[in-house]
Amino acid sequence: MTFSTFVPRDPHLPGAGPGLGSLDPAARDRVTSAASRRRSLLGHRFGLLPFLVLVAGLAGCTAAGSEEEALRRGDTAFAQGEFNDALSEYRLALRRGNDDAETWLRAAHAFARVNRIEEAREHYQAAIARDSALVDQAASDLLRVARRAIQRRDGTVAAAAADAAVRLQPGVSLSGVALDLARHYVRNAQPAEALPYFQKALAESDDDPEILLELALAHEQLGDCERALAFFEQVRPRIAPNRRSEVDWQVGNCSFQLAREAQERGFSDEALRLYRAVTELGEPRNVVGQAWFDTAEILARRGECTAAVAAFERVIQAESNAGALSARAMDRIDQILFRRAGEGPC
Repeated sequence: MTFSTFVPRDPHLPGAGPGLGSLDPAARDRVTSAASRRRSLLGHRFGLLPFLVLVAGLAGCTAAGSEEEALRRGDTAFAQGEFNDALSEYRLALRRGNDDAETWLRAAHAFARVNRIEEAREHYQAAIARDSALVDQAASDLLRVARRAIQRRDGTVAAAAADAAVRLQPGVSLSGVALDLARHYVRNAQPAEALPYFQKALAESDDDPEILLELALAHEQLGDCERALAFFEQVRPRIAPNRRSEVDWQVGNCSFQLAREAQERGFSDEALRLYRAVTELGEPRNVVGQAWFDTAEILARRGECTAAVAAFERVIQAESNAGALSARAMDRIDQILFRRAGEGPC
């Protein structure tokens, strides 16, 4: 294909109309300059077209190759420990349309290694959506991240990685990480989150009494003294002697709280049983006198006057015969011993 350009006609040629010769020199120069610019523009435009076609063709031929190159660069960076660089290359491959499970998995690995756990979980999830057989590998990878974080005492990353693993594979084993995660949550005042990890740790440790005690304490922190007391009573005969006083205090404290609740609801037998636990253990010491006093009042209402007097006398002993509670106990003894006929059983 050829392209013609405008060329001014020579006025001296036959058939030529008025030409440049009829123009003054300044006008002739302007016309010549304009023609030259048009020739240059047309030459540039149509001369550039083959180059643009060539570039477009090369781009189409190398698009797939560029994705593979990005993956190769990412793999090299990952192997060298340059995880951020690897992540950039894997994400580039994804943006360029490489949508297979393996590419999503590579990106997830890289996110996990730079501790971007939620993004790692999302990319693992995308890989699993494309190949469900990858779920075991995804959960295992995240648990490895959790273990490394535990070794460097980074509980926040460890917890996030383990939680992500459980979300991907709910039944995954947390062997070697469950107890550390439970303790991390307790340290961060999140006992509710700690409970399932304590349970898993117990299952792995054959009900280790130390773990059982920690589980009981977590329940107590939640204000669930009923469950806590059940665990405290399980662990008490098995705990090391140097920890026994700590357990006794916890058993007595929860027993006292539950006894008062039972008394308020009118469950006197249950209240007496729980108060007895407090007075037998002698813990916590600051509530022993009150436990005896409440016991005495329950007995007095039942008409067990002799037992009530004996319980009030234990109040005086526990309070060292001093203080307001001791004075009240002495008054109640006098009321029972010197009551008038018809004033009630005690």
